[in-house]
Amino acid sequence: MELVFRGADADDKQLDFYDAAQALVGFERAVSLTTNLIVTGNIITQSPAAKGFTSYLLPPEEGSWKAGIGIFFGATLTMGVASKDSVLGYLAVSALDYVIQQSLGFEVDFERSLGPQIEDAWKNKVIPASPTVDRFDSVIEKIEPGLRSCHRPIVFSETAHNAQVNWRVGSRSGTLDGFFDHETYEYIARTIQSEDFQDFAGAVSSYNRNTYKGRIYIPHMQRTVPFELSETSREADAVRRIVGSLYENTSPDKLFPETIIFRALRNESVNGRLKGLFVIDVNPKGDTDIFG
Repeated sequence: MELVFRGADADDKQLDFYDAAQALVGFERAVSLTTNLIVTGNIITQSPAAKGFTSYLLPPEEGSWKAGIGIFFGATLTMGVASKDSVLGYLAVSALDYVIQQSLGFEVDFERSLGPQIEDAWKNKVIPASPTVDRFDSVIEKIEPGLRSCHRPIVFSETAHNAQVNWRVGSRSGTLDGFFDHETYEYIARTIQSEDFQDFAGAVSSYNRNTYKGRIYIPHMQRTVPFELSETSREADAVRRIVGSLYENTSPDKLFPETIIFRALRNESVNGRLKGLFVIDVNPKGDTDIFG
């Protein structure tokens, strides 16, 4: 992979030091968390927990300001043949492109783009699991701050005009469809909260008692959505209902998911993509207009 900045000072092979450092930290996090999901099927929160591959920062080259990243897949996958290495390489490239595009507001369909590649790789035992779209949504939530940092040379010091990611696997090379500029920063940096609440029915899939944050699976959307409880909705009874829903949905003896209703405000991106729910009531009484 190559993270390449162009325009302004970047064309003279220099960037603001602090902004460049933050951009590299953010990009490394996106690469590591996404690749780890592909290689292991698991979601991690910190790059040092990644397994099955090693990434290196490569020596600088002539041209615009660029940082080369080499990803080497380890023996933990017991692949053994170059063809499988190549398949895994292309899959890692596609996965990174997907999460970048989803995070920065590009139109991309998981079922038509990344999904078939993952399914094929899993059937051919190149990867140990077949990560679903909701697991990628979880990774996207974790790497969005890092992808915001990738914009720093563009929007803070303005030592670059834009950035893109080049890739090379074996003898083939190309450029990711997702890129970084002022417009993509506007998309990822801004969150718009709706003025009117809606009711969302679903099943709690994760919850953190300390942060009052979690994720809820909404059948109508066929995805999990992050949520955060407002101060007024953090009552003991509401928290018990959430924890109870989580327990029921993760219990191996449970045949059907335990539905819970959130009355919430929508947190959206500038083009209407649902980023999360700000919950103001749990299992509200009375007639409701339930979405999902």
